[in-house]
Parts: sequence; C-alpha cells; structure tokens
Amino acid sequence: MSLRDLSRRALFALASALLAVGLLTAALAQQDTSPPDYETYERRASAAEQLLDSDTASNAELEDIRAQIVTWRAQFEAAENTNATRIETLQSQIEALGPAPDTEAGETEPEEIAARRQELLAQLTALETPRVNANTARVRADSLIDGIDREIRARQNEALLEREAMPLNPANWERAFAALRSVAVEIGREVSGNLSAQRLAELETTWPRVFGILAIALILLLRSQRWIARLAHHVQERRQRRGRIALAFLISLGQVFFPVAGAILFVVAFINTGIPGETGTVFLRALIGFLATTFIALWLARSLFPENTQQPAAFSLSDDLRRGARVSFIATGVLAGFSVVLGAFVGLDLVPPATRGVFLLPFYAGLGLLYFRLARYITRSIAENTHAEAETPAPEGEEESDGAGLSRQIPRLLSGFLTLVAVTGPLLAAAGYVNAAQSIMLPTALTLGVLALLAALQRPIRDLYALAANVSMDEARDALIPVLINFGLAVLALPALALIWGVRATELGELFMTFSRGFSIGETQITPGALIKVLLVFLAALTATRLLQLALKSSVLPRTSLEVGAQNAIRSGVGYVGIALAALIAINAGGIDLTALAFILSALSVGIGFGLQNVVQNFVSGIILLIERPISEGDWIEVGGNMGIVKSISVRSTVIETFDKQQLIVPNGDFISGTVTNWTRGSPLGRAVILVGVAYGTDTRKVEEILLEIARGHPDVMSYPEPGVDFMGFGADSLDFRMRAMLYDVHKLVAVKSELHHRITERFAREGIEIPFAQRDLWLRNPETLTRPAPGGAPEPSGAESAPDAPAPAAKSDSKPTAENAANTSANTGGNMGDPEQG
Repeated sequence: MSLRDLSRRALFALASALLAVGLLTAALAQQDTSPPDYETYERRASAAEQLLDSDTASNAELEDIRAQIVTWRAQFEAAENTNATRIETLQSQIEALGPAPDTEAGETEPEEIAARRQELLAQLTALETPRVNANTARVRADSLIDGIDREIRARQNEALLEREAMPLNPANWERAFAALRSVAVEIGREVSGNLSAQRLAELETTWPRVFGILAIALILLLRSQRWIARLAHHVQERRQRRGRIALAFLISLGQVFFPVAGAILFVVAFINTGIPGETGTVFLRALIGFLATTFIALWLARSLFPENTQQPAAFSLSDDLRRGARVSFIATGVLAGFSVVLGAFVGLDLVPPATRGVFLLPFYAGLGLLYFRLARYITRSIAENTHAEAETPAPEGEEESDGAGLSRQIPRLLSGFLTLVAVTGPLLAAAGYVNAAQSIMLPTALTLGVLALLAALQRPIRDLYALAANVSMDEARDALIPVLINFGLAVLALPALALIWGVRATELGELFMTFSRGFSIGETQITPGALIKVLLVFLAALTATRLLQLALKSSVLPRTSLEVGAQNAIRSGVGYVGIALAALIAINAGGIDLTALAFILSALSVGIGFGLQNVVQNFVSGIILLIERPISEGDWIEVGGNMGIVKSISVRSTVIETFDKQQLIVPNGDFISGTVTNWTRGSPLGRAVILVGVAYGTDTRKVEEILLEIARGHPDVMSYPEPGVDFMGFGADSLDFRMRAMLYDVHKLVAVKSELHHRITERFAREGIEIPFAQRDLWLRNPETLTRPAPGGAPEPSGAESAPDAPAPAAKSDSKPTAENAANTSANTGGNMGDPEQG
C-alpha cells in the first residue's frame, strides 16, 4: 500500500471521527433542552461578587468559582439559540405584513392585518424572552470571569515584585545548611524506620518481581539510548531509500521514550518496596522529571548537532562550534531538569522560605552562564555564515532574499535575548527577587527546547513531502508546502509558549472562546466556523466548476461545429461564471449578509476604480474578445506595429509570438481601441504583390506575358482568381509593372515572393530585358577653379581639401538608365518580414 493510499485512509478516518463527534455533540445538545436555573445562578453569582470584592479568597478558590461560572455560561450560550428558527419565521411573517402604520401621523391599517400583527408580535415577544434572559445572564457571567482573571493576574504581578531574603546574606547560608542537614536526617530516619524485620520479611516474597522490574528499568536507562542510536544511524545511512530521514527521526524518538519509561519503572518499583518514606518519595517523583528533561535535551542536541560530522546539522556550524553548542545545550537541559528536584526540595516544610534564594541563586547563575555561552555560539555561527557568503558572492543582479535576511535576524534577536536573560536573571535572584528571576530563567530554557523541536522537525517534514510528492530533497527544500507546514507548527506552538511564560490555561481558553465568537459587522456575526464553512463550500463549488470545464473540453465541445477559439471562450466563460457563483453560494452558506458590507465595499470601490481602471478596461476588453472572437489562437495579426501569431488569449492580455520567436504580451484594450489587421481570419488565403521595372524601349506586351507565365507556373499560386499583371505607368527610370498573385497559404508569402523574384531575374536575363536602376553623372561648371594656384605658388587642394572660403563650383546632374548592373525588383512590403502586400 502506497503512502498516498495511507494518507487518504487516514484523512477519511479523521473526517469520520470528527463527524461522529459532531453528531454525538449535537445529540447531547438536543437532549438537554431544559432552561437554566436562573435563581440558583443569581445566588451563586452574587456570592462570587461579594467574595471577589472582599479579597479574601485564595487563587485556588477563585479558580474553582471561575470554573463553575464557565459551566453556567455554556448553558446560557446554548439557551441564546433557543427558538431561533421559529423567531426567524415570525420576523419574516411580520415583514410580509408591511411596515407598521404611523399612528401619530393618523395612519391606519385594516383591522384584520392589525390583529394579525399584534398576534405575531405577542408570539415573538414570548419566544424572545428566554433569549433575552440568557443573554443578560451570559453578560453577567462574562463580567465575573473577567473580574476573576484580572484579580488573579494582579496577584501574580504582585508576587513577581515580592522581595525575599537576600541570598548573599551570610546569615541565610547557615539556615540553608541547617535545612539541608534536616532533610538528609529526615530521609535517613524514614528509611531506617522502614527497614524493619517485618518489611524485610515481606520483601523476601516480592523481591524477584521487584528486582526484575528494577533490572529492566536499569537496562532501559543505561542501554536503550545506544541501541536506538545505532538503529537510527543504520537507517540514516541507507541513502537509496526514500523517506529515510523521517524514518530515522521517528526511530530516534525512542531515545526519549525508552529511558523515560525505564526511569518511571525504576521509581515505581523502588517506591513499592516501601523503603523510601514520604520525603524520599517526593524526591523520587521529582527524579522522573529530571531524567525526562535530561533525555529530551540529549535527543534534541543530537538531532540539531549530530556527533557524526558527516550528518547534516540543523544549523551550518563548524565542527568546533557544533561540539560546543551540543555540550551547552545538553547542560542547559540538565539544569532545567534539576530545577524540578530543586523545586521539590525548597517546597518541603523543613526548608525555611528565607533560604529559598540561597539554593536557587547558584542554579540561576549556572543557567545564566550557559545562556551566555549559547549566545556566543549563535553570534559566531552568524559571523561564519556571513564570511562564507562573502567569499561566494551571489550572481550579478541577484539581491539578498527576504528569507536570507530573516534567517539572520532571528538568530541575532535570540542571541541578544539570551544575553539579556543571562545577566538579568542572576542579578534579580541576588537582589532577593527570586520569583522575578524564576519567571524568566526557567521559561527561557523551555522556550529553547520548543524552538529546538521546531528546528529539528524541518528536515523530516521536507523528507516526507519529497516522498509524498515524488520529488528530490532539493526541490522539497524550495517547495511551499513544507514551509506552510512548519509555519502551522509554529502557530500551534504559540499556546505552549504562552503557558511556559505564565499565561494561565483558563486565560487561553477564554481567548479561544472570544476568537470562536468572531466579530460583528453591522448585524452580521462573522465567526471562524463561518469562515471555514465559506472556504469549504467555495472549494467544493470551485471543484465542481473545474470538473464541468473539463467535461466541456473533453466530451461536449469537441462534438460541436464550433471553432477552437469559440470552444475556449465558452470554457473560460463557464469558469468565470462558476467562480462568481461559487463565491455567492459560499458567502450565503456561511450566513454572511452582504448588505452589511455594502457600505464598506462601496467606499472601497471608488479607490479601486481609480487605481485599477486599466485592469478593468483590459478585463472587459478580454471578455469582448472571447465573445466576438475577432482574433483566435493561431491567427496572423498585426496590432500597434507588432506582427506575429496569436498563441493565447486570456481575460487581461493576449500573447503574440513574433517571427523572431519573441513573446509579446499585448493588453486586450489595444485590440478594442486600436486597429487590428488579421491576415488569416476565416481563411489562410493571401495575396502577393511584386513591383518590377524594365528599361524604356522594352515591349510591354511581352513583359506582361512573361510575368503572367511566371506567376501561373508557381505551385503555390492559385489559378482562381487567376494572377494579374498591371502596367502601372512611366517612371523616372523605368516602365513600372505590378504582379498580383493569390496564394493558397499566406504563411508562405515570404518564400513565394523570394522564388518569384528569382524566376523574374532569370527569365528577363534570357529574354534580354533590362531591369534599370538610377545612375547619376556629375558635371562641373568651372573645372578650372580646382587647379587655380594658391598664394605662394602651391596649388590649392581640390575636392574635400579645398579652402572653406573658396566659391563652390556649379554642377548639374543627368540621369541615364543603364543595364550594366544586375536586375533589381522592388515591392511595397516595407521592412518587416512577412508584411502583407498592398493592392
């Protein structure tokens, strides 16, 4: 089974699951039709408002109250849609009765209509009452939720600015060491208490199972990473296999899964022995977080900066920078994992709050040093890449792309941010602002992990696209779909980054709720669901239009007597009409009222009309061309001094290929407003006209017979209408004749005229007929002036070397036709190859 078939089946399964969930949700919503208990809600809402005003509730209590109000709000939102269909029907019935009479102006209406109007209004009021009550309750719920969010946010801000005991105070060091000793003593006391004779007796019966689990856990912890790495490397080296990069990436995930599973088994098995006490259990559970974070950091570091220099890294770095970045990234992950253990330690009751900063300051200082080192590696990698690009300049005329500039700006911003955090975090912790330091140091490490994951996913995504699209990796690197997929993953990572930097999950849910409600334009509510519905309906209608065009092109139109140009016009017209109908159907299906957008569209149309008047003119001209068909594809035309063959006709422009094989894009407006010569419209016939002159004294009747014989003897000249020869008159140097010949194919005009020229020259030479050309003789009136001696005895120069002030000699010219040179023919074809002949 191919990857494409698997993708189709997966999409079908996903669509089926979504449809089932939607039907189940709709069924559950239809089952719960009971109205909300507004009295109970009012009592709880009033109590919540009093508790919020008193400022005595804890954050946990506020979160619990908020969750209850969110549940109530969901019921109110469902109640707002009660009787929606019936209300719309009543409103339509009231509108059908016409506008209500103006009683102040003395207007009246028939009693039957007035009674019917009052009845419908009463029914409408009764149906709208539940909606009004639900709307009022929902507004109050929104206000309560917003107030709780603002209160919790304000408390978080106050906690950030709270200053604790300075960790640099030596008095706090003694307390910290005492707390450390107390925790160690407590763990030892718990362990010694659990190692009783009874506990040891119980272990004798369960030790095979416990030790078996511990052995498996140790194998997974110590050996699984190496085995998975070898397997991934083996797959990676199989260069002939498609999709090897993505497969190796999926296999490498086992370097995280199996060791973490081993850590969980180890901790669970050890806890089940009953040896560790309550305090030891806290540390063992924190150990799982530490090991999981460490293994994730190891995996990301090896994915971004492989130890094997032959494997491509996510960033182009030298071997030294790659090694240093890998070590610093792993150390950052280890410290981030150690924060879990450290957090569990400072959260114990045996550790005084005053000593919290003493334990956290060295930890933040170590993180700051690692951030600083990572910033230096990023800066050095930017410098190396810039130097490498400077040594290999881009081709002439090619400027730096925006993507290249963005690839440099993001690392620069990240480097500056890491440097700022590396300095600010330890200073805040040293000054006693431990919460503020914690709010920036740990989120920075987690943010680096998220960014590293996004970077590590780029190559597998490109490899999967190359496998699905059957293209090379170089083509996949320049393709748009992998970029869009990576962009979508980055957007999906934004909620995770928001949670990392302190945004509460309930706030994200509220933001999503606000986004799902959409926005209003007039009386129209535009929601993301409506937009998605509009997009899906538009794509479906557009697909149907394309299928209809394909059916017309392949099955219907070829069986008609229409020419190819007319068939293309019909197919194009169906496409444009289909797009317009698809847009209208999609907007109507989404429930978007276009009358609400009429004012905005009318205001925009003024500016669009001025800015796009040429585009609109060409568009209308293109439609006229497609309907009237004055030109068709393959026609030989001349427009605006340009001559060539029509290759394609679109709505905005027409492509003409000249005889020099150049592509000319001519706006369609030129065909409507200008003069167009179509040499092959309706027929390939054309006329060749050749002008020829003979010397005075030649038998004109004989010349006419010879020219007619030459024209009739050419195979491309039509016999009907038969060729003709005209005696044009007496020229200055010759007797002028014109040969007219109709051709079967005007595209052979140049070749036919050239052949006729050859035959005329050869025949006139055999018949002794001269083809004259103009000759001029120059006669000097005073030739003696050319040899007049100059002052000083030297003769004056003649011709062009005469003195500028010498009088010009008088001259006269005499024209004499001769036959000393080759014959000459001329035609009124102009200078462009293949120009039509004039009659």
